[in-house]
Amino acid sequence: MKLKDRTALITGGSQGLGKAIAAQFVREGASIVICARDEKALAEARLDLEKLAGPGQKVLARRCDVSSEEQAGELAAFALKELGSVQVLVNNAGIYGPMGPTETIPWKEWTRSIEINLYGVLLPSRALIPQFKKAGAGKIIFLSGGGATNPLPNISSYAAAKAAVVRLMETLAEELRPHHVDVNAIAPGALNTRFLDEVLAGGKAAVGETFYTKALKQRESGGVPLEKGAALCVYLASTQSDGITGKLISAQWDPWEKLHDHKDDLARSDIYALRRIVPEDRGKNWNNR
Repeated sequence: MKLKDRTALITGGSQGLGKAIAAQFVREGASIVICARDEKALAEARLDLEKLAGPGQKVLARRCDVSSEEQAGELAAFALKELGSVQVLVNNAGIYGPMGPTETIPWKEWTRSIEINLYGVLLPSRALIPQFKKAGAGKIIFLSGGGATNPLPNISSYAAAKAAVVRLMETLAEELRPHHVDVNAIAPGALNTRFLDEVLAGGKAAVGETFYTKALKQRESGGVPLEKGAALCVYLASTQSDGITGKLISAQWDPWEKLHDHKDDLARSDIYALRRIVPEDRGKNWNNR
């Protein structure tokens, strides 16, 4: 098992991709703490996950709003007390947030999305970084993806937060590199989860005809299996990926199963990173006057 005897905290673990990640971690031998805001869904998820656990494995749950500094700190303290240590943090919790032309969105709804999608990644990380540094090892995994790499008209708060998450990931990766803490983000692909349901419920008026049509096709095709993103998280949580850090990796498109064979190239380059494209990158020379 790839995660035997490892310990992990997984935010947003009561449903969708978060629950799939938690299930894969348990199957691979990890003891886990999951959190979410919905206590009923959280309790049901814990019961489901406990059925996958083997002897000695712990599956625990705690209600938490990860956008709250106080609650994120309490969650980290709970995980450390119950598990003895936390070796892996998966920052999965997030929402699509309000949809519609940016100038029409109530400001509180727009900023609330930023709080959950950005602060909710930073705060659990901040709470556990001192323990990772003390241990001289650790893994932090962020969930990002299409919102970071492409414009998302009419879902601007989500897009802005996810782009910020990637730069936060890259920054923390550099800060924590001397302490052997690997920090990466994954793009799980277009998933048929509650996010898709929200887009379809919003309709063309909220998200625009192009995005709505794309969502309809995604629903019909079945989307990317949750297991792809969960398997990538297992890889990044395992010792096999040690030394791979500061990267945004696609579960659907990148050959991540063998990334450890390319550690030197990854360390020396901006492969799997967000960077500004200049004319020379596209074979253009605009400096001649």
